[in-house]
Amino acid sequence: MTIIFSSLFNGAYLVWDKKVDFLKGVLVSPLSRTTIFFGKVLGCMTDSLVQAMILLVIGIILGIPFTFVSVVLSIVMLFVLAIGLVSLGLIIGSFMESPEGFGLVASFAVYPLFLLSGALYPLTNLPKWMQVLTHINPATYAVDGLRSVIIHVSSMPFITNLLIILGFDIALVVIGTWAFNRMKL
Repeated sequence: MTIIFSSLFNGAYLVWDKKVDFLKGVLVSPLSRTTIFFGKVLGCMTDSLVQAMILLVIGIILGIPFTFVSVVLSIVMLFVLAIGLVSLGLIIGSFMESPEGFGLVASFAVYPLFLLSGALYPLTNLPKWMQVLTHINPATYAVDGLRSVIIHVSSMPFITNLLIILGFDIALVVIGTWAFNRMKL
């Protein structure tokens, strides 16, 4: 949940950067827009991962049975999920003119991602049409992957979940680069 919310809402910084003309100053540099997009993805992803790490530490304090391997694999899964979701936030931010509009559109993306991820309830008894939505939701695979490494219960192997999210990342980074290059200031 932390990765979903913090990653996606980092796109609001892009809207504010456009609004206060900070982005114009950045774009004057000799770097390409693609390079700036990747820098924003890495910066926002770092912010999201720091928040997730704090929760992992709290989990360790509360007695969740982490091993060194489960912590490393959890970080890998969260890292990969954050890349795609930050890209999605930047895509939304590229097209928005106001922070209010960004918040509205981002909320329409965040809540289905979270509610259809399987983090709150099992996905096995859902109606067929809703199961289709859960299968196109990248957070579903992140939740399943995290469950597989932390509590050893999952519907797919960790590597399968990771590869599906990597495919999601590639698609969103390509779309995000395109959107960032088309963005009007």
